[in-house]
Amino acid sequence: MNALGTRIIRLPCFGIEIRLIRKDSPKEPGEGTITSDLRGTGDVIESLRYNAAIDSLESLILAHACAGIDVESLAYVEGIETAVEAIANHFT
Repeated sequence: MNALGTRIIRLPCFGIEIRLIRKDSPKEPGEGTITSDLRGTGDVIESLRYNAAIDSLESLILAHACAGIDVESLAYVEGIETAVEAIANHFT
């Protein structure tokens, strides 16, 4: 299970950075990590709930990137921004 290389994707919103590792087998999906500036602080309970929603969104973005979806497209980035706005509106 040798990695073929690492690809870094930096999205133009929320400091999102995805690091993808491609595998040497077409049957194995890529794997990777995601980081962002989206974590909230403040009221403990609300912050925990907000961060759980952000974790879910980040997991979805990472899964899409691993599956080969173009997460850098303008439409996809706009979708991320809309989702983050909806999450923020829900918790404020």
